[in-house]
Order: sequence, then C-alpha cells, then structure tokens
Amino acid sequence: MNTNTNPLEVFKQEAPEVSNAFDQLIEALKNTNGLDAKTKQLLYIGIKAAQSDATAIYYHVAMAKNLGATRNEVKDAILISITVCGLAGVASCLAVALQVFDGTP
Repeated sequence: MNTNTNPLEVFKQEAPEVSNAFDQLIEALKNTNGLDAKTKQLLYIGIKAAQSDATAIYYHVAMAKNLGATRNEVKDAILISITVCGLAGVASCLAVALQVFDGTP
C-alpha cells in the first residue's frame, strides 16, 4: 500500500461535487449523539475489517487512537469481524492496524 497516496484526496480531485456531498454525509454522521466519536471509529474499523479494507483500516485506526482507543479495543474491533466474514478481515487488516497503532512501518 502506498501510504503517500490518500484515496480520498484522489476522490476529491477527480469528483469534487460528489466528494463534497460525501463529506457532508460524514459530518452529519459525526454529529449524531447516540455513540461517542471513539466508538464510531471502532465500529468503522470492525466494518472495514469485515470488508477486508486495509486502506480504510490504516486511516481509521489512527483516528481511533487519537480519540483514546486502546490497542486492545482496536484489536477486538477487528477480531469481531471473524463472526461475519471468517478470517479474511483478520488476515488482511490486523497486522496493518497494529502497525499503525504501534507506529511501526
């Protein structure tokens, strides 16, 4: 994975109107009050792991950590995906998540 290329930046450059609408949706979801921001990030991590989306994991783990998530919370969010998709999410995302969390390449 090329960590210098942010896929959302490419999205913004290539489809600015759609990207802006997507950003508004994200802001609306951030502003709901049923879950705190850290829990929302942990949910994103679990969902993205279930989709084997290591690129999203790379970004959401950093956000979760900045919001106070622990390494064990991040790990559990990924491990729970086993019940949804088997080992695919763990195999493709756990190492990436822990590397981001630990600050190792």
